[in-house]
Amino acid sequence: MKIIADMHIHSKHSRATSKTLDFENLEKYAGIKGINLLGTGDFTHPSWIKEIKKLKEEDGILRTKQEYPFVLQTEISLIYSQDGKGRRVHHVVLAPSTEVVGQITEYLLKHGRVDYDGRPIFNIPSDEFVYELNKISDKIEVIPAHIWTPWFGMFGSKSGFDSMKDCFKDQKDKIHAIETGLSSDPAMNWRVKELDNIAIMSSSDLHSYWPWRLGREATIFELNKLTYDNLIKAIRNNEVDSTIEFWPEEGKYHYDGHRNCSIVMSPKESIKNKNLCPVCKKEMTIGVAHRVEELADSQRKGKPFVNLIPLSELISGINKWPVSSPKVWNIYNNLIKKFGNEINILLNVSKEEMLKVIDEKTADIIIKNREQKIPFYPGYDGEYGKPIFSEEDKIEIKPKVLQKGLGDF
Repeated sequence: MKIIADMHIHSKHSRATSKTLDFENLEKYAGIKGINLLGTGDFTHPSWIKEIKKLKEEDGILRTKQEYPFVLQTEISLIYSQDGKGRRVHHVVLAPSTEVVGQITEYLLKHGRVDYDGRPIFNIPSDEFVYELNKISDKIEVIPAHIWTPWFGMFGSKSGFDSMKDCFKDQKDKIHAIETGLSSDPAMNWRVKELDNIAIMSSSDLHSYWPWRLGREATIFELNKLTYDNLIKAIRNNEVDSTIEFWPEEGKYHYDGHRNCSIVMSPKESIKNKNLCPVCKKEMTIGVAHRVEELADSQRKGKPFVNLIPLSELISGINKWPVSSPKVWNIYNNLIKKFGNEINILLNVSKEEMLKVIDEKTADIIIKNREQKIPFYPGYDGEYGKPIFSEEDKIEIKPKVLQKGLGDF
């Protein structure tokens, strides 16, 4: 059984999320996208756990009335001091039952509140956090989230950890997987030897259910049966089949830069400039590509993956329409009606079949996406990267992003 899973999401109870981000919409758009397992998101929030408990629970998997499956999941923000430095790290937590979720929430309530945000913040060191959750149940899985993101990733430039051992100390062996985040892909993570035997997973970290967010990253498993135990066994045995990845260059923190001054730099350029913005002379936000270069000590290869731009972004970009435009959705929905779901269209449907539904220009960009042939101006300092769909894009994008920079794209 092929399971295409997006196991890091949020609910309408997290900050900066859609107020219609509920199970009904998640189930609907997961089907359109081609995702057949979602995390619940935000299981510590008192209002959301009430909704979660309305789902049918069996074998550690929760199901809607239409039998769509969810796994119990949340994200926790840990902000603390260690070795004289401030640390800010996000972790994804998977749990085997709502009973265990209740015990996790009870533990966290000893350290603060859970009612103000779906992703609550606690002053708990990562090693202590893992230790205490494993005391509750050895079936709980803690996965460091978007590990390279500057502000809240384990290896991020602002978090200050250069190894998993630094972060988790004597609890390191209880960490079986990491999440790539939008600004890195598995190949970048292969360059760190410490991750050699760690499952590399990808998830969307969605804040809305739209298909250019939901499932933009996903992890694929081959399981005999979908149960929590089988899922966790696959993670702990590094039996991920493959992943679907956002293009790292499209992520918000791929390159170094300073958004306020419209400066973006490759790691090589940034090092030449002593990591300082040439306009204001302040330190730039050091991106994922730079941090990977700093920690790289391996050249191995791992599980397969594919980088994909979401279908609605392709239709929008090649036709110069807003992604929410009815024109985009008309083409998108016609494709879904004919071919079932977005992931199938992006990966499998031939150009000849697509031409029965759409024009050649749009079909060509879908194939070009599949063949990994769309270049980018990379994201930096909180700005998403820009796909280059045409010569016109080069003229439109480059002056905005690079007019004051030192980019060599």
